Amino acid sequence: MSISSALFSGISGLSTHGNAMSVIGDNIANVNTIGFKSSRTTFQDVLSQSVATSAGSSQIGRGTSLSAVDTLFQQGSFESTTNATDLAIGGNGFFIVSPQGTETEYYTRAGQFRFDADGYFVNPAGYVARGWALDQSGNDMGTLQDIRLNTFTSPPEPTSGITAITNLNSQDVSNTDSIFAAWNANDPTGTIIADAAYGYQTSIRVYDALGNSHDITVIYDKLDANSEYYDGNVDLDNSWEYIVTCNPESDLRGEFDGSDARGILMRGTMTYNASSGVLSDMSAFVYTGSGDPAVDTAGWVQATTFSSEGYPELTTQFVSGVDHTLAIEFGTRSTNNTWTGAATVDAIGTDGLPSSSWQPQALTSTQYAASSTTIYQTQNGYGTGFLENVSVSTDGIMVGHYSNGQILNLYRVGLTKFNNQQALFKVGGNLWSATRESGDAITGHPGENGLGRIAPNSLEQSNVDIAAEFVKMITTQRGFQANSRIITTTDTMLQELINLKH
Repeated sequence: MSISSALFSGISGLSTHGNAMSVIGDNIANVNTIGFKSSRTTFQDVLSQSVATSAGSSQIGRGTSLSAVDTLFQQGSFESTTNATDLAIGGNGFFIVSPQGTETEYYTRAGQFRFDADGYFVNPAGYVARGWALDQSGNDMGTLQDIRLNTFTSPPEPTSGITAITNLNSQDVSNTDSIFAAWNANDPTGTIIADAAYGYQTSIRVYDALGNSHDITVIYDKLDANSEYYDGNVDLDNSWEYIVTCNPESDLRGEFDGSDARGILMRGTMTYNASSGVLSDMSAFVYTGSGDPAVDTAGWVQATTFSSEGYPELTTQFVSGVDHTLAIEFGTRSTNNTWTGAATVDAIGTDGLPSSSWQPQALTSTQYAASSTTIYQTQNGYGTGFLENVSVSTDGIMVGHYSNGQILNLYRVGLTKFNNQQALFKVGGNLWSATRESGDAITGHPGENGLGRIAPNSLEQSNVDIAAEFVKMITTQRGFQANSRIITTTDTMLQELINLKH
């Protein structure tokens, strides 16, 4: 073997250690890069030369070469942030991003996302994160797509049912023969019903199909012997008259136009159990006649429809020409959705009050010897809402919080993994692209099928270990230095050979 071959071994060492130092430099340069994964170098020897020795054939190495530059995908630490759309992956997987308007997909661990002016969920480079649109049950709709908010408002939902649970004071007495008759939508003083005409009232706000709000007020008064509901059999001590009302200006039913009864949506009675004080029976009349509702008692008939839970329903119009159905719950439900007894208010004197098979609910209206009060009330509609903020859960579900109190499912952030992630190609900007060697992307939901979970309000930091990199820097420097000595020493030996001539 010639002495000069040692020069090439030293040169291979210099080249390999120089590349290793470049990798170390890149790692240290990206010590604060979000989602960065450090790299490491491994060396291998090159083909050895066979030489003859006294013991037979032996081999002498010809130097070193770079075996591989591997990416280390171990988890980086999390930094907490105040931005709800900063996302980190705890475990395996990559976010999927695409340039706007293309189907090209890149993969990243850096979760610095925000919404741009067009509603796209983008990273700092403007690449759009991908996921699945969700229905309001949290189920995926369609295939993987760009995450984009097309609207920043929540559409209104008209109220379909109201609940008014009250306690009416059993010691109260009747204030008027009929609160229905005491209601006067055309009162010239603007006093639709005098405070002295009833025993108690409770109000709740509901919403129409356009998101406009309306106050529904239920007015109660104890029955007396002069009431049109009294037929000689009614338990006056435990029965109350009620009317369900709205502002007459909001009542757009044509048959009520100009009537003193405008604004009365339902009327009837409530009867309480004499021993337990729990609501046990009720009647509910709605107007279906064609005359003036204030005087056409025959037009007030028993409610013909019930909700699926067994609560009587009324129909009104808050938007002109649009029927609005409301179910009224006082804490008891019908078990058969039918009535017996009088079909109309004007038949009460002979046939008795309409009745049904009523079943008290867990939370029901009562008549106790205590001040009349509203125990509980609710309704299921809401007006138009505007997006106030967005949050992301650990399973990647993105929800919007709106000014109308609604929390709506928007998207589920998608993740992907690869069978051979070492073969991913770095394209810069914290992005990787798939290669033939990496295999196809395996896409799924966060937390499922081996994919990590999402950590909101967090960013994954670089996994570079400064201490380890400095140690590698020292050993690489010494390796480079030693290989340079091989070259200088070999040069000295060659000089000695040349000096033999003299």
